[in-house]
Amino acid sequence: MKAKNFIVKGRPELPESGDHPKLDFADYERRLATLQGVLQLTQQAYLGTPRRAVIVLEGWDTAGKGGLVRRLGWALDPRSFKVHPIAAPNEIERGQLYLERFWLRLPAKGQIVVFDRSWYGRVLVERVEGFAAKKDWKRAYREIGEFERMLVDSGVHLVKIFLHITADEQMRRFRDRLLNPSKRWKLSYEDFRNRARWKDYEAAIEDMMEETSTDHAPWSLIPANNKPFGRVAALKVLADVLGEDVPLEPRPIDPALLEEARRALGLSDADMERVANGTKKPKAVAAPESAKK
Repeated sequence: MKAKNFIVKGRPELPESGDHPKLDFADYERRLATLQGVLQLTQQAYLGTPRRAVIVLEGWDTAGKGGLVRRLGWALDPRSFKVHPIAAPNEIERGQLYLERFWLRLPAKGQIVVFDRSWYGRVLVERVEGFAAKKDWKRAYREIGEFERMLVDSGVHLVKIFLHITADEQMRRFRDRLLNPSKRWKLSYEDFRNRARWKDYEAAIEDMMEETSTDHAPWSLIPANNKPFGRVAALKVLADVLGEDVPLEPRPIDPALLEEARRALGLSDADMERVANGTKKPKAVAAPESAKK
């Protein structure tokens, strides 16, 4: 299964508990390491080129956004990998055009940028909680579509991932956070208040995907009740989309550099052949068997 198997077409019905595959932990660790290696090579292929990427990460509270970002951070060089955690706009941002604060965080050439929550807040939390008037969040679908069209037309690799968990699984994770002192800081009163409006958020999410999952900027809906499966599936989507049309083979070495290195390092003919041959492009990573069911 490739990234396209998670793509949303039309209006989705958010999957219930029976639609959340599981992944064995040993299989998870193997696939995680392989995917992190592919993403590391992909990042290196971006460096020194006009390529750039934007990752939009949305999901329910406790769905695993932070865990996914950490596993990206463990693999990628922070000098060209940036994470923007998006919270409520500050006083200055409230006086700006809605998309302005996101424009300022777009990647430079060679960079990969993650928006941990994003411009979709206008049609999710701002809609449900009444922070935006209906005419404003309705208009946002068009504004967001035009914004993303511009990004893609400019050559940006755009990936939009939504991590979905069920209401029962969210409650289990709330309990785990409460009982675990090292995770308790993640839990807030707003988490429980937002949960009381689950159906409202569910309708907003389905509307959002129906309106904004396009051919050029599709949503990938990841079932994430099982954390190992959710992480591997999301990383598979990222590896496929960020690596699309990106050569992962080592770049040709400058002949002058190679000759100078041979002189300075005393390289043998065998060493020179190894440098010239480089390494092969990594093999594609297969999706978990459980995802095919």
